[in-house]
Amino acid sequence: MKGFIHEFKEFAVRGNVIDLAVGVIIGGAFGKIVSSIVSDIIMPPIGVLLGGVDFADLIIRLDDSKVNTLAEAKEVGAPVIAYGQFLNTVIDFLIISFCIFLLVKGINWIKSREHEKPEPEKTTKECPYCLSEIPAAATRCAHCTSVLDTDPEPQQA
Repeated sequence: MKGFIHEFKEFAVRGNVIDLAVGVIIGGAFGKIVSSIVSDIIMPPIGVLLGGVDFADLIIRLDDSKVNTLAEAKEVGAPVIAYGQFLNTVIDFLIISFCIFLLVKGINWIKSREHEKPEPEKTTKECPYCLSEIPAAATRCAHCTSVLDTDPEPQQA
């Protein structure tokens, strides 16, 4: 049992788990912000353009009750399909997924810029006779003492 607790402790304090926890907390807060933007800023002007409709109150009654809003239906316990709330949730999802897409695209762009850095110039070369590693500027191999061609590109006749 002691080994199990020790193993769990190592897992829990590993950097990836802590990063994941922070990401989930920030994601939850970001989701609330997006929900507020959708329900408080985006949907009211759209509702005004559509004739004063409040999307949060769009419902389909499933019985003969005379409720007209979601709040009234909840108050009396009337069964309704709250498709206005569903529309708000779909718009929330689209905004959040677009933001995540932009975030991943930005991270991929940053990573691709890191990979585009030129490789450092080689400081060694291989001796064509003994295949040993020698300094790039060497004119004679230190291992087999062969004289090396100093002209990097042989001239053709």
